[in-house]
Amino acid sequence: MKHCSSHFLQEPNKEIPETRQEFEKEENEEEEERSRCEWEFNLSTVVSSSAIKGGAVSDTVGVIEFDPSDSFLATGGIARKIRIYSVKSLLPYEGISRTHGVTLLDHATACDYYICTPAKLSSLRWKPGLGGRVLGSGDYDGVVMEYDLERRVPIFERDEHGGRRVWSMDYSHWDPILGASGSDDGTMQMWDPRCGDGGKCLAAVQPNTIARSPVCCVEFNPFDGSLIVVGCADSKVYGYDIRRMADSVFVFDGHQKENHRIIRTYKGHINGRRFVGLSVWRGGGLLCCGSENNQVFVYDKRWSKPVWVQGFEPVVDAAAGSGGPGYNRGFVSSVCWRQTGDDRCTLVAAGGSDGILQVFECEKKVMHC
Repeated sequence: MKHCSSHFLQEPNKEIPETRQEFEKEENEEEEERSRCEWEFNLSTVVSSSAIKGGAVSDTVGVIEFDPSDSFLATGGIARKIRIYSVKSLLPYEGISRTHGVTLLDHATACDYYICTPAKLSSLRWKPGLGGRVLGSGDYDGVVMEYDLERRVPIFERDEHGGRRVWSMDYSHWDPILGASGSDDGTMQMWDPRCGDGGKCLAAVQPNTIARSPVCCVEFNPFDGSLIVVGCADSKVYGYDIRRMADSVFVFDGHQKENHRIIRTYKGHINGRRFVGLSVWRGGGLLCCGSENNQVFVYDKRWSKPVWVQGFEPVVDAAAGSGGPGYNRGFVSSVCWRQTGDDRCTLVAAGGSDGILQVFECEKKVMHC
């Protein structure tokens, strides 16, 4: 990290801005640079799969989710496993002065346990109000399932998306029994496991009524309201009131039209062909996403440029040397913040076909700028 104390000292020959606009621009640039000095990130733990190094098996992690207590972490992806990790196993030295270096772990020994799933996983979500006992999943076969983690068995299954991949699922905070899922079939469906028949569909919407665009993201209002938001591959975001689903209450159209005000665009990461994850640390006002250039990007919500960037090691296929046909930079496939306070946090990022997890501890620095 760049030391910032000298950056803000007045240079002797620095020109004084002539206009109010120039002054405000320079002030904003200095404030943006100051924000890059507010946080210190340190790599604490790396979790890898030694069993598949040099093999052809993929262990790409597509989703990472902390439980409501921030004590456990769930991951899922290509390996058809839900892995559950305790934060204590991932951060054995949490809160201790950083003299221990980076902890190296293997997935087989680091995770508390795992549950095999019938298909590759694209979405995970902890069910609210049950103390982290039930975890929901959406998979590549279009099926939504719920698992009792104490008994480690499936307790609910819903197959109503015609075999098309479920990209995203979520639970209502207004009524935690209600769930919703979005799929390649172009629909968002809201359902209730209590209704029988595989969870009766309470409502189904096709946001794009013309092209049937795949639904990539579904999320209920996290503050207990009746709003649900749906993101589609047509670059539009649709908002619905779950009490009346016939029509959307708003549509944000591709960040291009003038009838909606875009607050800020965050630039730096690459996201053209793959899902690279997005997570928000509400307490600290930071956003994080992966990238197709195998890097993790962290943004302060106030500024368009990243305040921190960290790269993963390039991926080398065992059949090719560095720089050969099997050599690629890989990509970061998923990220997740641990929501713990305003001054300290934990960030977990996953990258590479071998599903490497990197765990970073972040701390807000005392500013003397």
